[in-house]
Amino acid sequence: MEREGRSSWMKYGPVVSLFVVLLSFWFRSPQNEVLGDRLDTVLSSLLRAEGKVGVNNVARPKVAVGFGGCVDLIVDGVSLLNKIGLAHTDQPLHHDLIENEVQLAQSFAYFFAPGAAAERFVLNDTFFSELVEASRDLPGNRWAIGGNAPVMAGRMAAEGCDLLLGGSFSPEFIDVLSEHITVAGNIVEEPDIHLILEYPSGASWGQYTSRRANRYIVHSDDHNPYLDSMAAFAEKLKGFDPDLLVVGGLQMMDNFPFQSGEREALLSRLADLLSSSSPTIGVHFEMASFVEEGIMEELFHYVIPHADSLGMNEQELPNLLSLLKGSNITVLSDPNPRVATVLDQMREVYRLVNLRSKEDSDTSSAKAKPLTRLHVHTLAFQAMIVTHGSKWKNTMSATAKASLTANRHVCGSDDIDPSKARLIMDDSFSVSQREGSVRIPLQESRPVSCWDEDDYEICVAPVLVCTEVYQTAGGGDNISAAGLVLQI
Repeated sequence: MEREGRSSWMKYGPVVSLFVVLLSFWFRSPQNEVLGDRLDTVLSSLLRAEGKVGVNNVARPKVAVGFGGCVDLIVDGVSLLNKIGLAHTDQPLHHDLIENEVQLAQSFAYFFAPGAAAERFVLNDTFFSELVEASRDLPGNRWAIGGNAPVMAGRMAAEGCDLLLGGSFSPEFIDVLSEHITVAGNIVEEPDIHLILEYPSGASWGQYTSRRANRYIVHSDDHNPYLDSMAAFAEKLKGFDPDLLVVGGLQMMDNFPFQSGEREALLSRLADLLSSSSPTIGVHFEMASFVEEGIMEELFHYVIPHADSLGMNEQELPNLLSLLKGSNITVLSDPNPRVATVLDQMREVYRLVNLRSKEDSDTSSAKAKPLTRLHVHTLAFQAMIVTHGSKWKNTMSATAKASLTANRHVCGSDDIDPSKARLIMDDSFSVSQREGSVRIPLQESRPVSCWDEDDYEICVAPVLVCTEVYQTAGGGDNISAAGLVLQI
């Protein structure tokens, strides 16, 4: 009987499935049909904008990316905390680093409720090992290549570039990298593990409910903070002749227990490497979750003056702006900011960084680079500022590609399914919070809005936000990398 039942289903199952699909179309409400048609139009328009520019696969662009790398262990964050019996807290608190269970609970709650990304160093090795062991047999866990530099390199290789990657990896790690990636660094026996606590929108932990999908990252990494691949990277860089140099992963140095002066010495060596590169080569610095004011001041001195492109998310932008204006670090900001708010913050960062660059060049022998490209990626939209006449090209197409990559990465598929996406950007947006500012409508047939201001162009594109999240970790790195590919 069981065999007969299975045979009947195999015979009639496809017919029944087709009938169900037809019924769903038949009874689909007019409102849902309009929304579906709108998403289809926005998607096809973004794909058309992305496709206007291609990567030359004959003379593949060459990109050098540093530093570091790790293995990510990705788990459902709430499931892990429940498994280890972590008590819920009624005191969400920010901690610069994590030493015990109480601090983990408070820090996780602090970022979980608003749905803000965070990354923290665990000072207690034993506690971190216990978290990793509890994660190893958690249902649904996944292992993946991690670290800003390898993730960005992987995306750029997939998009048609040849890469020089600065990092120290195990042979097994190197074996799974793209054939278009050359590694410069030491061989290590065991790569560092970073624990990625993912959670979807609407997830609950105790009395807290997440407002959006995101991740909380913890690690006890004692290799990557030292940038130990920098010497090998600098040596191979001489003969590589890149079109673009990308720096990321420096958040590993945030709140790490260095000896006095040790971190500054490392960043000084990095500054020498960046300043020795050809002025014609673009330098991109990918920001991250920095919470220590000391390292931010060192980045202002040693790294940002040598970068003409910056990439960051909606949390890192106000953080950077706050410090540029002489205030304290902004640990937690609105995870769903309006377009006008972000654009005003971007204009101010662009102005202040370039003012600082000019002052540095006037008062020292070292020539600081002007900032000519600023890319901010948020859940709802992508925004870019690019200086007129700079080396960066194809801004409109690059903004569209960044938007599409956000969906591709988070949904875990190169093919974008409009039924698993939604638009959360407003139907129109103000270009500024200033009174009387122009409003720009979202046009489905031309969803990337670009216009000129002062000495730069601004482009804004909506994101087809993935509703069936596969992974948020690495999203910013994939988005920034994809946007850069079309601009070099």
